[in-house]
This record gives sequence, structure tokens and C-alpha cells, in this order.
Amino acid sequence: MNAQSARPSTLTTPSPARHKVAGTGWRGVRTLTLTEGRLMLRDTGTVVFVLLFPTILLVGVGLVVPGMRDVLTDVPPPWAGLTGVSFYVPVALATSVATVALSTMPVYFATFREKGVLRRLSTTPMRPQGLIGAHLAIDVAAVCLAAVLALGVGSVVFEIAAPVNPGVVVAGFLLGVLSMFSLGMLVASRADKASTASAIGMTLYFPMLFFAGMWTPGPAMPETLRTIAGFTPLGAATQAMTTGWFENGFPASQLVVMAVWTVVLLPIAARLFRWS
Repeated sequence: MNAQSARPSTLTTPSPARHKVAGTGWRGVRTLTLTEGRLMLRDTGTVVFVLLFPTILLVGVGLVVPGMRDVLTDVPPPWAGLTGVSFYVPVALATSVATVALSTMPVYFATFREKGVLRRLSTTPMRPQGLIGAHLAIDVAAVCLAAVLALGVGSVVFEIAAPVNPGVVVAGFLLGVLSMFSLGMLVASRADKASTASAIGMTLYFPMLFFAGMWTPGPAMPETLRTIAGFTPLGAATQAMTTGWFENGFPASQLVVMAVWTVVLLPIAARLFRWS
């Protein structure tokens, strides 16, 4: 399911070009980021899974599942008058975050650790932290692009309504990125092999999607399960974006939950991170 472990890296094999970039220290990070980004786009499996899976999920649910395009009439406001597929929009956005944070990012760094790339970089002017910064930039760009694609295609196919409070949606999405990337970095900080990182990431990935509402979105989720999901980073992200999209309230508890996950996990990941 994960194509990243097979994706080539510009750093796995020393070359004159790489040494030229490395010799510039932090200034080489921009070139490294652009090169690694182009390599990712050449990997069809990665592009489909990372960039297109949220769109495929949203469109597939809307077109294949019976009744998802029907307007709901037997539910209380603010859900009445909406189509079932509308509730999958925040889920699709959350999926774009989880896919990168748990299925691809940890494998990047585990692969570099397994192949000794980070250890070799420590002997060159290129800072090893530059590699992390480059791939984090690529990952954030991939998440945002996947989200935009899902929204764009979903809006064309299903005429999805605009969010009631775009600011809340953006805040929920960004905090979801921070909290889930912190969790992904915790996995990446210790996994010694790409296969180990993939296994741990996938073990976390599907429960997170469950709490995000992939199988029971919006008002269909039982209250007890919704309460539990609100304490997970991805569940809180979906609930915050759902509130911003369909309601006038402010999801303070969900935003606080994501902030706490970030503040707790990111320093731990940084402390435990090993280069070799």
C-alpha cells in the first residue's frame, strides 16, 4: 500500500551534484527540496496514494454508496437539507493529512536511517536537519495539494456547499497537520527500517481514519464514539472542520486537543530522534 519505501532518493548514492549541493550547507536545502519533490512526482504509486486517495475516497463514496447524493430530511438542523456525501468532505481532508503523516513521512526517514544517509550527511557541510526540513516541506505541500484536489473535484461532481466558517476549517486543518505530523515524526524518530516504519504507521493509520469518521461520518457517529474520537488528533481535526463547515459554533475543545497533542509529541519526537 505504501510506495514510498521504493522511491529513489537523490541522497542514497553519492554523486558530484549531491556534493555540490551539500557543500552549500543550509543553502542547498532549496535545491534538495525541489529535486526530491520531482522524484516523488515521478513515482506513480506515491502520487496516486498520497495525492489522489482523498479525492478517490470522496468521489467513490458519493457515486458508489446508495443514497449518498440524496438530500437528508430526517435529521435535525444543521444537517437537514444536506447530502450524505457532504459529511465526507472533512473526512477526505483529514485523510489527506493522515496518509502523509503516517504512511509516507515515517518511511522517508526510516529509509534514510536504514541506508546510512543521515550518518553520511553528518560528515558533509549539508546539515542532516536540512533533509528533515526538505521532506517536511514536501509533505506539507503534498497534504495541501491533496486537500485542494479533493475539494475541487468534489465541488464539481457534487456541488458541495461552501463552509459556514472558513477560518475554523482552516484552523482545524492546520492544527490537524501539526498534531498528526508530530505523531508521524514520533514514529520516524525511532524506526530503524522502512518496513518497521510502514508497519507502525499503518497500525495507527486505520484506527485514526475510524475515529475521523470514515465509516460513520457526521451525525451518524454515536455520541460515545464521537466523544472518544474528539480526544484523538485526527478525530478532533475532523470534528473541528465539520463544525466550521456546517455550524456556527466554535470547536474550542477539539482545537485544544490538537494543540496538546502537538506540544506533547513534537518535543518527544525531537528528543528521541536518532540519525543512525
